[in-house]
Amino acid sequence: MRQQMKASKSRGPVIIAALVLLLLILHQDNWFWTDATLVFGFIPIALFWHACISMAAVATWFLATRIAWPLSDDVEDHEGGV
Repeated sequence: MRQQMKASKSRGPVIIAALVLLLLILHQDNWFWTDATLVFGFIPIALFWHACISMAAVATWFLATRIAWPLSDDVEDHEGGV
């Protein structure tokens, strides 16, 4: 079980980097520039898309702090008296 957690922690930075790259690609919404569709009857589709990208960025940062943050290193530094 401990090794499985270490394996998932070691892949964490790669997963976060892939999510950030995906967000960067999806942020370039050229396909919505000429679309006049309204979401919920009042929000332009491009604005709604950017709101969704912002929420995905929040989720990615949350995952980055949970998965890729080296918490165990911080604990060892404080316990070691260094």
